[in-house]
Amino acid sequence: MLYSFELINHANIHYRKSIEKLARCELFCMLRSLHVAFGEISVSHIGHVVFLSFETEKALSENDLLYLSRHSSVSLMAEQHESLLKPISVCYPGYLQEDLPEILKYKGKTGVPFTRFMINTALSLSDYSHSASPITLLDPLCGRGTSLFCAAQAGMNAVGLDQDKKAVQEADKYFSRYLQTYHLKHVRSSSSETAKGQSLPVISFTFSDTKEHAKAGDSRFLRIACGDSSLSSVLTRRTSAHILVADLPYGVQHAPREAGSKPESFSAFLRRCLGGWFESLLPGGVIALSFNELTLPAKDLLTLLSHAGFSPLQDEPLGDLRHEVEQAVSRNVLFALKQKEASSS
Repeated sequence: MLYSFELINHANIHYRKSIEKLARCELFCMLRSLHVAFGEISVSHIGHVVFLSFETEKALSENDLLYLSRHSSVSLMAEQHESLLKPISVCYPGYLQEDLPEILKYKGKTGVPFTRFMINTALSLSDYSHSASPITLLDPLCGRGTSLFCAAQAGMNAVGLDQDKKAVQEADKYFSRYLQTYHLKHVRSSSSETAKGQSLPVISFTFSDTKEHAKAGDSRFLRIACGDSSLSSVLTRRTSAHILVADLPYGVQHAPREAGSKPESFSAFLRRCLGGWFESLLPGGVIALSFNELTLPAKDLLTLLSHAGFSPLQDEPLGDLRHEVEQAVSRNVLFALKQKEASSS
């Protein structure tokens, strides 16, 4: 069976030029996680419309198509019969409304399609891509929470950490207002965790998409804390993460820094934090990091990930995801697996 998936025409011209490479990688990983036998994924253009086309030995099931409909950049799925396209109506409904990660605007916000690309690809590469229970995402550099809101919208649990108190407060106020606007059953609470002798303030939301699910106890959680990124494992003591997604500081307007200190090098920052990130992740989980190649070369990050215990994933098409965002940012993405320990005989 031959399929053609139409890609979105992204408003950002720089991202639009890169979308074919990233979308192909995401689709490849999603298909592989379904254990589907498929041929080469090709790119074709009809006017200004871009399609990803691929052939499978057997027709995709409705569950397969439902999974693939989560793709961050696909606007239409279709079966191709010679030169004719037959649209497929299957579409993942999401847990919350699609606008959740889009409404909050701010300078330096990571694009929602790119964030979803990282989430979908990391999940597909992990051992939990088809988990029957909700996935938990951790972003230890969450800012105002774009990745957390993408996860919540998709029906995942979300845990975020950032040392910018104002950003955490804005994310808290925004999500509170969003849940109230849509009359979603939820509980907001404040607590603290002890970390290295310090009190780490945590805001927790428990919410459901429908009243029926709320009554049945079917809910999700979103937690966000203000503190240094190295403390992420404190937030995952009770619920480890299945995937970790983070957009590292690009070093253009700001560099990483430990709370109350001067800016530190990217290598020093990652050496300080990667151990906690590794501890936060379940065996079989995957970490996805986006970064600026102009301030942090990929080879350096690969070395740091390996030293922290991760197994970088570099097979085609994961080894070449570098793309231009703006003049001072040449963004790349690396994925790495936390291996499961070999069972003793």
